[in-house]
Amino acid sequence: MSYVIGFAGKGGTGKTSLAGLTIRFLMEKNKGPVLAVDADSNSCLNEALGVDAHSTIGKLREESLTAVRSGGARPGGMSMEELFDYQVQQSIIESKGFDLLVMGRPEGPGCYCAANNIIRKYTDKLSDEYPYVVIDNEAGMEHLSRKTTHKVNLLLVVSDASKKGILTAKRIDSLVDELKLDVDKRLFLINRAPDGHDGDIKATAGETGVKISGMVPEDKALFQYDMQGKSVLELPLDSVALKALYGILNAMNIP
Repeated sequence: MSYVIGFAGKGGTGKTSLAGLTIRFLMEKNKGPVLAVDADSNSCLNEALGVDAHSTIGKLREESLTAVRSGGARPGGMSMEELFDYQVQQSIIESKGFDLLVMGRPEGPGCYCAANNIIRKYTDKLSDEYPYVVIDNEAGMEHLSRKTTHKVNLLLVVSDASKKGILTAKRIDSLVDELKLDVDKRLFLINRAPDGHDGDIKATAGETGVKISGMVPEDKALFQYDMQGKSVLELPLDSVALKALYGILNAMNIP
């Protein structure tokens, strides 16, 4: 049974970078292989991990719908479900220490519900093959309200140092309870925390009923890597963000 770590939070808080660093943490602790799932329609986890996304669930879905409408032939007499299953397996991006599954943006009209449900199905299906799964969810709370987030052992709710971000974190926490989602443990992280303002941030969080579990400081090295399109897997060990997040994850005693 996989140990599943999920990331949620307001857009622009840097949760994708933290998801990438968490994958690196698991790899370095010899806890891999890791299944990385980019469940954000604005896919960029592959960039944080330094790999190309050659295919996405959204694109495959649109191609399958087009094939059904056109009545095109299916190889080997496969059913559409069998063909789609094969295509999803082929779309998995394999790398050293981790594999990546990307939702992507559906190319046709309509909402993301179908693609999101598909990626949930295949995450559940594939997770038995991996000891660890890390899911970078889309920003906000829509994925939670649609119940497209499945069983999660550790949910890391990420905020920046703004009150808006902390309020979003609080709403996510409340929604998890309201929908009775299957989440074992929740942690609230402040990312890009400015130096010398820990007390102010904790006071603001306390006013909203959020208990901060850890803070990841602003990191010029991580900012530069992001601007240059470099993988967080290459971030130097003296990175303040890396050291802070590793300290938080080590304290979790992840099995």
